[in-house]
Amino acid sequence: MKLSSIVPTSALESRFFLLLLLVVSVAFVWVLWPFYGAVFWGAIFALMFTPLFVRLLKAMPGRRTLAALATLAIILLLVILPLGLIVASLVQEASAVYQGMQSGKFSLSIYFQEVYSALPAWVIGMLDRFGLSSTGVILERVSASLSKGSQFLATQAINIGQNAFDFIVSFFVMLYLVFFLLRDGSALARRIRDAVPLESGIKRELSGKFVTVIRATVKGNVVVAMLQGALGGVIFWMLGIHAPVLWGTLMAFLSLLPAVGAALVWGPVAIYFLVTGAVAKGLVLTAFGVLVIGLVDNILRPLLVGKDTKIPDYVVLVTTLGGMALFGLNGFVIGPVVAAMFMAVWDLFAKAREEAAQLPAEPQQVLPAKNSNEKGL
Repeated sequence: MKLSSIVPTSALESRFFLLLLLVVSVAFVWVLWPFYGAVFWGAIFALMFTPLFVRLLKAMPGRRTLAALATLAIILLLVILPLGLIVASLVQEASAVYQGMQSGKFSLSIYFQEVYSALPAWVIGMLDRFGLSSTGVILERVSASLSKGSQFLATQAINIGQNAFDFIVSFFVMLYLVFFLLRDGSALARRIRDAVPLESGIKRELSGKFVTVIRATVKGNVVVAMLQGALGGVIFWMLGIHAPVLWGTLMAFLSLLPAVGAALVWGPVAIYFLVTGAVAKGLVLTAFGVLVIGLVDNILRPLLVGKDTKIPDYVVLVTTLGGMALFGLNGFVIGPVVAAMFMAVWDLFAKAREEAAQLPAEPQQVLPAKNSNEKGL
């Protein structure tokens, strides 16, 4: 059967075909949605490690399956295995912190009381002006908020172990997709590009921008997050702070937010040390946080992220927050990617209008003057 014999010809058939295309596409996404995280990260890993797959394929030409398996093994050794060890340590420390909160061993209200008692008189006077001189009221509000937030973080970490079956299923779905996307990804990408009804130059520029933004966002944010979390965990361990892996992991997550990031964790701890008399620890933590952890964010992030994406820092911050609010952890990639595609599409639109405006106007056809003696006039 020729393809031309099944292409819709009438307007009604074309509308129905487009509606059918939309319905089956939405249904396909709906079916995949329970595993959207596994599908998303499978695509991310495949995209990130495609250059490695290409190098291995050159070393073993014609053996795409073997090259894909070798790339998958390298991903497991370099990424998945270390991440699993960190998660195991994180669950243990989070469980210990949560049990300590339940038993009263760790009480945020006691820590806050120590900080409040050590405040200078001028600070207490300022609090009095705003009606916050009552220690009991402040303790009740702040301690309740901090306790809920800390218990939520600990509970979420514990839930990773409790939902082990779902996690394992999603994990193997991700690995399965990574293998096939590495092996057959180029053909799939070519079919998608051919199906998109856009001019070839626009498709080439958009696809290149999409790949560049994802690689830069993941590479930059993940490298910065891992480095800041590791440095924060090490300094917490050296200063004898309880659960350094937990706090280091929290710093790594928060470092996904440009400009603020890890300081939301080490800053309050440094203040606690300073106001409770542990001045040496406070100064060491402050200096390390500003000069080491902070410089990692200020130097590496612009080099790894902003240099390739050309997205301003404030746009990265807002879209990262919005993406994580909508999609959870996956949003730290989705948010900046949406922002980059938004800027790229509007940039292409502006260029197209500018080129259209520069084209010489077509000369209007001048009709010959009619003779007034013509009949009928």
